[in-house]
Formats: sequence, C-alpha cells, structure tokens
Amino acid sequence: MTAAKPLWTPSSASVEAAPMTRFMRAAEKAGAGPLSGFDDLHRWSIEDREAFWNLVWDFTGIVGEKGSRVLVDGDRMPGGSFFPDAKLNFAENLLKMRGAGDAIVFKGEDKVSRRMSWDELRALVSRLQQVFAAAGVKAGDRVAAMMPNMPETVACMLATASLGAIWSSCSPDFGEQGVLDRFGQIEPVVFVAPDGYWYNGKQNNVVGKVKAVLQQLPTVRQAIIVDYLGTASQAVTDLPNAVTLETAIEALSAAEPTFVRLPFAHPLYILFSSGTTGIPKCIVHSAGGTLIQHAKEHRLHAGVEDGDRVFYFTTCGWMMWNWLVSALASNATLLLYDGSPFHPDGNVLFDFAQAEKMTYFGTSAKFIDALRKAGLSPKDTHDLSTVRVISSTGSPLSPEGFAYVYEAIKQDVHLASISGGTDIVSCFVLGVPLKPVWIGEIQGPGLGMAVDVWDDDGKHVVGEKGELVCTRAFPSMPVMFWNDPDGAKYHAAYFDRFDNVWCHGDFAEWTEHGGMIIHGRSDATLNPGGVRIGTAEIYNQVEQMPEIIEALCIGQDWDNDVRVVLFVRLASGVALDEDLEKRIRTKIRTGATPRHVPARIVEVADIPRTKSGKITELAVRDVVHGRGVKNKEALANPEALDLFRDLPQLRG
Repeated sequence: MTAAKPLWTPSSASVEAAPMTRFMRAAEKAGAGPLSGFDDLHRWSIEDREAFWNLVWDFTGIVGEKGSRVLVDGDRMPGGSFFPDAKLNFAENLLKMRGAGDAIVFKGEDKVSRRMSWDELRALVSRLQQVFAAAGVKAGDRVAAMMPNMPETVACMLATASLGAIWSSCSPDFGEQGVLDRFGQIEPVVFVAPDGYWYNGKQNNVVGKVKAVLQQLPTVRQAIIVDYLGTASQAVTDLPNAVTLETAIEALSAAEPTFVRLPFAHPLYILFSSGTTGIPKCIVHSAGGTLIQHAKEHRLHAGVEDGDRVFYFTTCGWMMWNWLVSALASNATLLLYDGSPFHPDGNVLFDFAQAEKMTYFGTSAKFIDALRKAGLSPKDTHDLSTVRVISSTGSPLSPEGFAYVYEAIKQDVHLASISGGTDIVSCFVLGVPLKPVWIGEIQGPGLGMAVDVWDDDGKHVVGEKGELVCTRAFPSMPVMFWNDPDGAKYHAAYFDRFDNVWCHGDFAEWTEHGGMIIHGRSDATLNPGGVRIGTAEIYNQVEQMPEIIEALCIGQDWDNDVRVVLFVRLASGVALDEDLEKRIRTKIRTGATPRHVPARIVEVADIPRTKSGKITELAVRDVVHGRGVKNKEALANPEALDLFRDLPQLRG
C-alpha cells in the first residue's frame, strides 16, 4: 500500500510548540549553527555527540554532578564511555516532583482501580528503601521481581535504584522454569512477588509457583509478597523468609528518601533476551545511559511535557515497562494497566484513555491489528481529544494498521511507530513530531543515534533491504552481559558481523522520506534462491485478509535450498481449502513479489509467542527441522509448538 500524500502532517503551531523545536533552538545557541529542521538536527547530533548529549543533560533537567568530560573513546564500540566523571541516582531523577497530584493511576482490569500521588509514591519508596536496607541490600546487589504492572512494582524498583542496587523483573505469568532461567543466573538477595494476578476476568494464584522458585533461589534473604488478590497474609505462612509488603512497612515512618549517587555507567537494570533459542542472555543496562536516553526519547521524540499522562500497554517482562516508568523523570503521570486489553472487550484501554485524559497512548502493532479485525471504531465511541500521540511497537506496524489508526481511532494524532529493543532498552528509530507520518514508515532515527542500513558488504543502501546498524557509540549500549567476564558473548551478539559497528539483527530499509521500514528480524530472514525476504512483508499481505487472524512464516531447508512455508491461524468457521490457498498466494504475489509466495501453506490452531506477544519464528523453525527448542519457558503458550512437529504437509 503506497500513498501520494502523508497520513498526518504536524501543524505549524504544533511544530513551533514542540519540545524538539525548543531543543533545536538551544542547539543553535550552543554552537550548532543554523538548523532548518529535523534532518539538520540529527546530523549535528551524531557529528558532535559531545555537544549533543551535554545539551540533552541540561535540557531534560537531569539531577546529578555532570563532571567535565562528556565522551571518552567515542570511536570504540564497545568501549566508548559517556560522562565518565558524572555521579547521579536514577531514582532521584524520577522522584523530582512533589505534591498531591497523580504520580500513578492504576487499573487492574475491572477488579482494582487506584491512584497514588507524588508524595505517596515518595513515602512508599522511603519505607521500601528502609526494608531493603534492613535486608542488607547495597549497591550492586540484585532485587528480582515477578510482578504485575502495578504501583508497588514501580516503588520497589525506585527503592532498589535509590540504593544503587540492580533491578530485574518479569511478569507473574512466567512459568517456574522461565523465572529460574532468568533470576537463577543473577542471584537476587530480595525477591518481590504478588499473591496472584487477574487476567481476562480470572484470578490466577501464584503462591505455589513463588514457593517453588524461592526453594531454588538460595541467595534470597527476604521475599516480599504484594497483596493483589487479598490472600497475601495467608500466603506468607507457607513461604520461606517471606513477609507481606504491608507488614514490612507498617512500623516504618516515611522519611525523605536517601539517594546514593554513583557513576553514570553504574548498573541499574538486568533485562533478558527472549530466550527462545537457549537460556536468556542477561543484558546489563546503566543508570545514566538509560536515564539520558529515555529522557531524550520522552521529551524530544514523544513530546512529553510536565503533567502529561503517559500510558504504554506492557508487562514487567518487556523493556517497554522500563521505558514507560522513566516518564516520571519528565514529570509525567504514569497510567498503568494490568490484565487483558480485551477484558471485557476491546474498548477497555480507550475507556481508560478517556477517563484519565491520556496524552500518550502506547500499544503494540498486534493490538492495533486485532482492533482492526474486530471492526472497532474508537473515534465514534470515545472522547480521545487529549491523546496527542499513539505509539506502536513490538513488531512492524502494517500499512493497514497505519491507515486504521487514522480512519478508526483518531484523525489528528501523531502516530509514532517505534523500534529498538531489549538490547538497548530504547529505540533506534521512532517518532519525529516535526515530520509527516507516511503510511508503513517509521519517521526517522533517534537523535544522537548514528543509525544506517548496510548491505552484506557493509555499504550504505537506500530503497534496498539490509542490516540495521549503528555506527557510533551511544549511551544506552549495555554495560555488559552478566556472567560474561571477557565480554565474548556481548561482542558476539552485536559486533561479529561488522567490526566496531553495532549490528542489531533487524532487516530494514531507508525510504525516500528519510523514514525506515523494518522488515522483521534478519536472523529470521528467508533466503529462497538466495534472495533475502523479510517475513513482515508477507504478514503485511496475508493479515489484511479477514479469513486470517494471524500468520507465521519460516524458511524450511529443502532440496539444497530454502522454501517459504506459511502457517495461518484462521477465523472461526473458515477452512483452508484450495480457493483460500489460491487467494492467499495471489494476495502475496500482487502485494509483494512472486519470490514471497509460499511453497506450502499450513493451517494451525495456534501460533507460539513470547511473553511480550512476539511470534517466535526461530522456535518454530527449529521444531520443523527436528531440533529441540532450548527454552520453552520463554513462551506464553509453549504447547503450541507441538502443532508444528512432523507435519505431513512439509514432507513432500
């Protein structure tokens, strides 16, 4: 789907009022010279990274001692060091605001609803800080949480960060082995968990799982159980070293929290790779790098201002949770939702947006596609007048998804498709409030990010598919991988392909507008006849068809080549007959190319996905080829893998 004109163009008034425009004027005063727009600003931001990141620190109001040096060994990846003399505390920066205004508004399906003021959040962080300190938590120790996306989770993270300890989280729907595969590697001293959670209107008690996990985490000195279902006080009687959060803090008075200021590169978070091809990698992110990168993305790219009300649909097992909570540093209110986005129906997030006057609405491409297929039209049922930005990530947003947002959700809105990942806890390409939105395209690279697309020979290409790379160091590169003393795993993950250049593993393409299309993961790229094909190009075609709920595509090794195999999950009452197969192939041939047409189309009842909702092409490819999947616990529905085993359709 192509368009002769953009879907949305910012008004001259919105461009003039945008924080990015104010930043551009500040850059000119700082010696950048005249800047005529975003492209000029981006060029300056990567040509003079020292001046750029120095200005970001000041413009976003980072609290701490900046020091005299901004960048050392900036030509080395890994090895570049940002603000090597700085001292700061992440939690101190997220708790700058005070008062009775909302810091957090929480909705847990239709079961729980509450709000927490800045002063209440600060008081809870103070009490939790005292609890953690009493348990001996110190800088560098790990606090692990298997928690829903709720206010107590944010407060526990802030208390952890205030002491210079390292926070790591997953969602409570992870299986026992999935939790242990992650937290068993990092040896936490405190473990935070709920008594259970709500999903799709149902209670899910997790106390048995928490007990099994604690029995295999011998380093845990203190387990804190957060009451969500009303059963925490009974739960702790059966758990080792456990106390309810309420009991832990009831005798403590809220003082002014203390904030241990530590170096810019001091570890803050441990995030985990999806783990579908082996035990998850433990990716360590720094306090300073995470803070300054998120502050830049929130203030400049997302246009977040003081008092904005920021929402992202996420769990605590996805890096978008870490990204979301950083909005506190921009003096914004967090709108947290935990549970199914379709309980009781697909309107629940729009109900939340209307009721809380949401300004930034973040979700996934899959959610937008599901709304489209359900025929919902929120613009006709909800007042979304406060929503300035709708953001989409998790997988490439299809051209139909772009069009649907403007047709059925809101006409005058900045649609920001964003892409980056767990590896950088942020974005490589994202929304640009000064530029038009073109159908199917992410608007541009992040400021300060030397993003490019290279062919196999390491040459810059435009209008062709290639590898997404970043050619210069940036602050939110991981500090290291945990249990990787010589850095070999870290280097192999990003720098083996091109020396001294970050190769992200995405298959991408620059457009004529200076935007980018992500065609899927390059390690899942199909190569029939030696021609590289991104799976997203196929999904963009077949998922337009009302008969198909979702699809998954792999390359099957066949006859000394690779053939394209398409698996489809069909709508109720639809059968994969000869007519539908023909229409699928025609749709792909005309919408993409003959090379994209699958050799086999197979109906399946379910498609495996990770906990954060991403389909798992690599795991399916392993099953089809008779290889074991090393870490099924990373999947939300591992039983779906059995649907792909020994299929007769793939034998001939």
